Amino acid sequence: MRPLSIPNNISKFNKGRAELEKEIPGIAANFKRLHAEDPLISIIIPAYNEEENILKTLYSLSLTSSMHRIEVIVVNNNSKDATEALATACGVTCITETKQGITNARNGGLAIAKGTYIINADADTIYPAPWIDDMVSPLINDSSVCLTYGKFSFIPIAATPRLVYFFYEYVSDLNRKICQLFKEEALNVYGFNSSCRRLECLSVDGFNHPAGTNEDGWLAIKLRDKGYGKFHWVTTNRSIVWTTDRRIQIDGGIYKATYDRLVKNLSFTHLRKRN
Repeated sequence: MRPLSIPNNISKFNKGRAELEKEIPGIAANFKRLHAEDPLISIIIPAYNEEENILKTLYSLSLTSSMHRIEVIVVNNNSKDATEALATACGVTCITETKQGITNARNGGLAIAKGTYIINADADTIYPAPWIDDMVSPLINDSSVCLTYGKFSFIPIAATPRLVYFFYEYVSDLNRKICQLFKEEALNVYGFNSSCRRLECLSVDGFNHPAGTNEDGWLAIKLRDKGYGKFHWVTTNRSIVWTTDRRIQIDGGIYKATYDRLVKNLSFTHLRKRN
């Protein structure tokens, strides 16, 4: 069962910059312990003006239960605030991508990543401790899997109650199952919660995509069409990631977001068939 409310292991990270700045020395110490010059896994986090959120993301990742060698790369996409300074203080690799846009930022991180496996994350999302290994294990254990994607829940930052999102997420899970079985499974892939092999990603021109599509789903299609394998949906509730609902609010609220998602599904399916 999905969580009705935000669990304690997530809510402890769900704080603003002012409250989390005191945790920076501990976050940096954790990443120093986790960091490897020859990582198995590279976690790429694009960030644009995320000074209020970046610490909660990095704090959660610094307490991962993963036993693998990792590196964390924050791609500062021309932020005008303290995003870069905060990420650097936390002891992760921080680069600047001057070409604006999420696709450019993800490609910038991919270009310097060293890991065999890439995990895509976002700077306003909280990641539970088992998430890294749960996302990468299907790729390690099954060569026929080319990409994994996971489940997520919303942290309300506006007027929408958490209870509304609880039911919305179940409806979304049903929609994802329908896409997986009958439509285009790539619609289920989101950039803040997916993983693939680095060399395979590079071989299909990274996150570049045609106009009218998204970088995350289109990467999935390119990997599959190249013959690298199938997608794997990580459904374990222990690795649900928690992201803010700000995109839904920016897009006009939950009802408009639901409508827009339906339109996207229809248009993406049409585009996929045409290509």
